[in-house]
Amino acid sequence: MNRREFLKTSGTLTFAIAIGAEGARLMSAAEAATAREINAWVRIAPDGTVTILSAGAEMGQGSMTSLPLMVAEEMDADWSKVRIEFAPADAEVYGYVFQNQKAMAIVGSRAVMYYHNGLRTAGAQVRKVLLANAADKWGVPASTLHTEPGFVVDGSGRKLSYGEIAAFAKMPSPLPAVDKSELKTKDRYRYIGKAIPRRDIPEKVNGSARYAMDVQLPGMVYATVRHAPVHGAAPESWNDAKVKAMKGVLGTVRLPDGVAIIADTLPHALGARKALEVQWGKSVADGYDSETMLMKTYAAVHADPNAKSQTLEAKGDPKAAFANAAKTYKAEFRSDYGYHAQMEPLNAVARVNAAGNHVEVWEGTQDPASSRAAIAQALGFKEEQVTLHQCYMGGGFGRRSLGDYSAEAARIARGVRKPVKLVWTREEDMQYGMFRPQAFQCLEAATDKEGSVSGWTHCVVGDGGVLLQTGIRIPYYQVPNQYIEARGTSHGIRLKHWRSVGHVFNVFAIESFVDQMAAEAGIDSIKFRIENMNATPRTRALLEKVAEMSDWQAPRPQGRALGLSLSDRSGSQGAGVAEVSLDRASGKIRVHKTWLAVDGGLVVQPEMARANIESGILHGLSS
Repeated sequence: MNRREFLKTSGTLTFAIAIGAEGARLMSAAEAATAREINAWVRIAPDGTVTILSAGAEMGQGSMTSLPLMVAEEMDADWSKVRIEFAPADAEVYGYVFQNQKAMAIVGSRAVMYYHNGLRTAGAQVRKVLLANAADKWGVPASTLHTEPGFVVDGSGRKLSYGEIAAFAKMPSPLPAVDKSELKTKDRYRYIGKAIPRRDIPEKVNGSARYAMDVQLPGMVYATVRHAPVHGAAPESWNDAKVKAMKGVLGTVRLPDGVAIIADTLPHALGARKALEVQWGKSVADGYDSETMLMKTYAAVHADPNAKSQTLEAKGDPKAAFANAAKTYKAEFRSDYGYHAQMEPLNAVARVNAAGNHVEVWEGTQDPASSRAAIAQALGFKEEQVTLHQCYMGGGFGRRSLGDYSAEAARIARGVRKPVKLVWTREEDMQYGMFRPQAFQCLEAATDKEGSVSGWTHCVVGDGGVLLQTGIRIPYYQVPNQYIEARGTSHGIRLKHWRSVGHVFNVFAIESFVDQMAAEAGIDSIKFRIENMNATPRTRALLEKVAEMSDWQAPRPQGRALGLSLSDRSGSQGAGVAEVSLDRASGKIRVHKTWLAVDGGLVVQPEMARANIESGILHGLSS
């Protein structure tokens, strides 16, 4: 929306929202008129339709619905008249504040947590503007009015719909301020915490949901890519003439780490890919042996007193705790790479204009702003020269948060001067994807004469920086003396966030180690966590709840046993129990039942929270 459209919108009342470190607020028309882009988060049409933008990428987790729901709650919108559209890919305008920067990435369970306060405050401001305009129309104090879904109502029951107000409304100056105390209390919620159906489900059921794979453009051609067999290698030459002579093939394009084949149909492109023979350059990953790295190299780095180390937690005096320990424990854990295995293959559609100075890309991405930046960098463009159209995603799990494949689509489209639909094969994604990093971990603990854990050290070794580090701290246990560190190696393998990031291997190691200590001490594992690990009150409540849910003390069928684990992430904390059996002949473990108690704070969409918990259990079992 441009400035003229914002200031004069044919009877549509448009609200721009500024989100900053201090929260969110409405923007005045004067502010919006000088802004780089008008961020029309909320539009109210004369027919009462309320359009709310969602900055939440949608891959089945429900953010697309949750974020507008919070705005609608505070503005008292009629949810049946709310339309949801994806926000443009511009973090400065539509992003939340994370570590003093603006971001749009829907990763790390951030969306509701980081947008919550700002969007609710802005929704309350929208409501105040509507009240002020109705009061002015009727010539009464705004304090005598209240709202019902989609209406402003006075004491006599007289009503003005939001659509009617939109036809004559003016933005007050100054805009109304909203104090936190003015936000709705839980007992007044109409939508938050209620069973509100997700907006994307009907489209996905009736087949109208739009994924990038569904996009069709006039004159569009198809492309696929053969990437290097070793991460980081570049193509030097290939059998270009042979490939171009194949049926339907329109050409090839050199990419930094692969060769794209363009054809009139996707089957023709895929067929030519099989015939493509490429000579590759050298890579830092040449000769890399992942098994040797996992089984030997990381342990050597851990044992090296001169290895570079990053301290993640230092508390008390761990050396003294171990020196004075009544007993010490030690365990090592290794975890391999993890593939995202998202259901929808990686794909994107790109179109460069005739002048060659603007590109449009259709993509399902967890991070629209990062994709836009990657596309701009690939083409040598400014970000203003990139328009990204957000689509639904058939799973993300962290893989769709970079934009490498959309940048490839843009390069190819410019190379062939036609709109292009790029599709990676599953095999290509497996070989040249981005993986959860390997990790080697060494944990040690010391207990005092009372059996309480008095000292704790944890070292994780691998490549991946922060990807190795999440979940390694133990805020749910009050151990007085701790030293937690990370040691890095570099081997040129492409790495990326994988659902839960480092929690998946760090928490596994931590909780397995705690169970090992409890077993050696002959103490029930829940009791050990509460008493010997000095679990926090919040954690103790979760442990007691999951013990009740699973009937922890009850005898189990022959050959079955219970396992227990805790986790703390993104403000939420959970305690889980699994009933398992082991086939000693085959070594296969079978999970029969699981129970999970979660303290997640305010739950905006209960069904979505439940679905995410259940999917997390299933994903964890396959990790």
